[in-house]
Amino acid sequence: MTYVGESRPAVQQPDPEPGPVGLRDVVAAYVGLTKPRVIELLLLTTVPVMFFAERGVPGLELVLATVVGGALSAGSASAYNCVYDRDIDEQMRRTRRRALPRHVVTPTSALVFATVLMVVSTVVLWAFVNPLSAVLSVSANAFYVFGYTILLKRRTTQNIVWGGIAGCFPALIGWTAVTGELSWVPIVLFAVVFFWTPPHTWALALRYREDYANVDVPMLPVVRPAAEVGRQIVLYSWVMVATSLLLWPVAGTGFVYPAVAAVLGGVFLVQAHRMWSRARGTEDLSVIQPMRLFHHSNLYLSLLFVAVALDPLLF
Repeated sequence: MTYVGESRPAVQQPDPEPGPVGLRDVVAAYVGLTKPRVIELLLLTTVPVMFFAERGVPGLELVLATVVGGALSAGSASAYNCVYDRDIDEQMRRTRRRALPRHVVTPTSALVFATVLMVVSTVVLWAFVNPLSAVLSVSANAFYVFGYTILLKRRTTQNIVWGGIAGCFPALIGWTAVTGELSWVPIVLFAVVFFWTPPHTWALALRYREDYANVDVPMLPVVRPAAEVGRQIVLYSWVMVATSLLLWPVAGTGFVYPAVAAVLGGVFLVQAHRMWSRARGTEDLSVIQPMRLFHHSNLYLSLLFVAVALDPLLF
């Protein structure tokens, strides 16, 4: 059952402009396929973990190789996603300006582009970082494409819960790039991102739930009232904050990280509870203001991982 409450129906947008205007448009289109803003967020959870694993400043060449390999891998997964989801992207307001809906890039070209990025990223990580990091990167790519995009996204409200696992891998890759092995420390950080993903994504999905409803993607805000979405966000937020504090005893951090994690977590919980409170008894998005929590979630994760990087440098 689709649940869009009292929200206004989506305003019909004009058809995307077809065809490229010039070389700049084509280059921008290929860059857009990689979803650069997603790459930025993934790298933000990779590099700080490298500092933490090194207990100082890791080698510049290693950081560059990990960043380049990780960015290419994430870009590859995003491009595959754009190819598979081009039918629904063309109908959604948030995505209709992407390259494939505008016919700036053909599906075949985008598929080749994604495959080349995947191959190059794997070679870079294998040759200049280590095989374990390369295998983890390929696993994240495959899980995002086959697990989330193809299997889960259009079939279950749990799509982003389990599909979000792919976005947790950078914490593992950053750690193994430095140490060459896994341990409980990166697994805790993996779990932080895992529990962060539903509140972050459901807040955005609540804002664009008519889009998802129109293309039959069963995101939680599409099939549940806003109050239930708010409740689920609060539950995941509490577990996320508790998990973030678990790094202190597991990794034996200094006092910088737990202090920052406690403050950031407290502020996040206040924001989550406030959104839940606003959602009770209404479906009016202008009242609920889900994007406030969405933007705050980006800030939370950014500052938390900055604290991960700074803790070993200060103590």
